[in-house]
Amino acid sequence: YLGILDSIFVPTLLLSLSLFLSVNPGCFLRKRVRLSAMAKVFEAADASNLMTELRMSFDAGVTRSYEWRVSQLKKLQVICDNHEPEIVSALHDDLGKPELESSVYEVALLRNSIKLALKQLKNWMAPDKAKTSLTTFPASAEIVSEPLGVVLVISAWNYPFLLSIDPVIGAISAGNAVVLKPSELAPASSSLLAKLLEQYLDPSAVRVIEGAVTETTLLLEQKWDKIFYTGSSKIGRIIMMAAAKHLTPVVLELGGKSPVVIDSDTNLKANMIILLSAKITVKRIIAGKWGCNNGQACISPDYILTTKEYAPKVIDAMKQELEAFYGKNPMESKDMSRIVNSNHFDRLSKILEEKEVSDKIVYGGQKNRDNLKIAPTIFLDVPLDSLIMSEEIFGPLLPILTVITICHSILDCFIDLVFMSDIHSCSAQLNNLEECFDVIRSRPKPLAAYLFTQNQKLKERFAMTVSAGGIVVNDIAVHLSLPTLPFGGVGESGMGSYHGKFSFDAFSHKKAVLYKSFIGDAAIRYPPYSRGKLRLLKALVNSNLVEVFKVLLGLS
Repeated sequence: YLGILDSIFVPTLLLSLSLFLSVNPGCFLRKRVRLSAMAKVFEAADASNLMTELRMSFDAGVTRSYEWRVSQLKKLQVICDNHEPEIVSALHDDLGKPELESSVYEVALLRNSIKLALKQLKNWMAPDKAKTSLTTFPASAEIVSEPLGVVLVISAWNYPFLLSIDPVIGAISAGNAVVLKPSELAPASSSLLAKLLEQYLDPSAVRVIEGAVTETTLLLEQKWDKIFYTGSSKIGRIIMMAAAKHLTPVVLELGGKSPVVIDSDTNLKANMIILLSAKITVKRIIAGKWGCNNGQACISPDYILTTKEYAPKVIDAMKQELEAFYGKNPMESKDMSRIVNSNHFDRLSKILEEKEVSDKIVYGGQKNRDNLKIAPTIFLDVPLDSLIMSEEIFGPLLPILTVITICHSILDCFIDLVFMSDIHSCSAQLNNLEECFDVIRSRPKPLAAYLFTQNQKLKERFAMTVSAGGIVVNDIAVHLSLPTLPFGGVGESGMGSYHGKFSFDAFSHKKAVLYKSFIGDAAIRYPPYSRGKLRLLKALVNSNLVEVFKVLLGLS
């Protein structure tokens, strides 16, 4: 491995090693064996030639026409329609995904994205008219959506088809040439993506490069017009460092610890309504956590906040519904994905086995390394400085934190700066969910934040005061399916957004165009300057018609 990198500059070596250690520690031997079986190893010259060929295609205008864009989108549609069984099979090989999750959460969502792009593409491509002013009269103006050029999409392993093709839909719709680098951690999906895109799409403008750290490093050395990355914030920082060398803009779809706040709904009068609300809440949390790739999703709930009194009801309801969904032995359920590989299994096991955390298990905890299975596991009131609360879980573990516990922890850290009171007064003061939104705000901004409540004021305050990539009230992760909403992070959970027209915009440059007539040329803009010219130009720039007439009539 080091021999391959001998000829690469020191910064590139550091970048490669960082990527290697972060993405897939311990997989060196497996990847070398797989790469050696390939007909040709991807080298620096290949990366340079690839960029040259794609740049020539783009400069020749291959990708700019409406007809070309539509033809490529229709071929992506054919892939979804004709190869769904192969896609489902690849996802099962890589992640043990149930057919329903693969067909609905990957193929169906992709099909919807393609249909929307085909339907709206002419409107998206059409220039947007812009207003002009007295300063430029007579003139017209418009905003033209211009393709950026040659773009790189680096996708993730947890939804390998959705997170690969969805950005490619945006890149093609916007008229770009594109290189897709699928994740090597989902090898069956990566291989199928390379095969299908090579078979159906225009190879002069759309390419797939398989591989691991070496290939990614060589690609990042090239000068792209945009890099779109989906994955961890650790690798996101490395992507930004590589992009900064060429001042390449990036879209980073990262993750974070997405919180779920559950209100006790004590304002509801009927006990039956309370029970029904709690049951629906728990079902939706389970579907968004364990029903989405077994917690291996960037918008998966990472921890729950609720009141100390309501937590036992939530836990009891979760136990009941989890058993109804996955049986008494969830390790044998075919409706739950497995952990992607042994490295991620060991990472989750380390989190699970931490002494202060394992003592807090109230449900689950079973695991099997041979099958890469971990049962749905619920914790109650884990320490805030534990591993499970310090990093994104990305797995089937879910801690529940109660308000009073959190407030004591906040007090320990900030009493001298904020509260200036004793522990008992703090607990009494902060024993409600609205005040403890500060807990979410004190942490890095998450990709998603969720609230379950019937309280309208609480909904409004949550939406206004909690900063996250997206907020959903009374459900989990469903905003992902709405193309009318931008999907993306903020702060450490990412930058930029996509889905629907937002995907088109992500890969477009909004070019300002002004058309000016030769008629109406005014001498006042040219030297020699005078007080009269100054007054008239100020009135024109301020679009003050009254002042313009006063100047012209000598009244000002």
